[in-house]
Amino acid sequence: MARRIDVTGADGVRLAAWEFGDPPKGDPPDHAPDIMIPAQSPAAAGAGKRVGAGSGVLLLHGLMGRASHWASTARWLAERHRAIALDQRGHGRSEKPPQAAAYTREAYVEDAEAALEQLGLAPAVLIGHAMGALTAWQLAAKRPDLVAGVVICDMRASALGAASQREWADWFKSWPVPFATLADVRKWFGEDDPWVERPNPARGEFYAEVMRESADGWEPVFEPEQMLKSRETWVLDAHWEELTQVQCPALVVRGLDGELGRAEAQEMVRVLPRGEYAEVADAGHIVHYDQPAAWRSAIEPFLEGVLAR
Repeated sequence: MARRIDVTGADGVRLAAWEFGDPPKGDPPDHAPDIMIPAQSPAAAGAGKRVGAGSGVLLLHGLMGRASHWASTARWLAERHRAIALDQRGHGRSEKPPQAAAYTREAYVEDAEAALEQLGLAPAVLIGHAMGALTAWQLAAKRPDLVAGVVICDMRASALGAASQREWADWFKSWPVPFATLADVRKWFGEDDPWVERPNPARGEFYAEVMRESADGWEPVFEPEQMLKSRETWVLDAHWEELTQVQCPALVVRGLDGELGRAEAQEMVRVLPRGEYAEVADAGHIVHYDQPAAWRSAIEPFLEGVLAR
């Protein structure tokens, strides 16, 4: 079972946070029973806390992701700590403001800041993948009082440029939506997508998680234009300066076949005042989906060291 806790983000945007307690017997949290309580209620303030833990973990998915992508990670974390995954604005079951101005870097950071405060998690460890990792280290730089540690998973600090943004726009246009079945979703993203170098079932499952059934077939739960607008706010700039301002322990994790190269990852570790490095073999960009056991082995020692303090 996953408990949904409603959070109010920047500009009043409604966000869905998900607390994973005892492992569910079957379906992922999107199909499991939901318990909905407001974040400000007494039940939310104490929900899911483990005796003696005194610490929390906030998990932040990447662009196009959703909280349920963290289900397996959150469940083993929940054995000892309070672990909550956030559906960020425009994603999952959180509100999707129609105006482009809602999808700024500042808004994403302020949403995570609000979540930490309203959920009573701070000082917390932030675990972020891709866009979520950028949000994590920007928040750690902005509010060191709220963040005890950061895990940065496969996110670059360098600028990617306008050409990268155009490639993404073309990629979205290539999606054969609507998909007739979820099996078609899994096959296209796991095998047929021109961005796939070799068959990757985990990638197919990853994208199946972000589809919903409509009258015409299966379509993404997000608006591609909103995703492009979100991405536009970081791809044109470098983010090294914020890394230098992260005073808490930080672990940079990359998949050997991911988007973050080894040289850049090691430079990020050098720039971080308290940086550490880990890499996961046989993993691409979605490290925690490709190799969940190796992902756990890579981050668990770091987490235990930070959360035990």
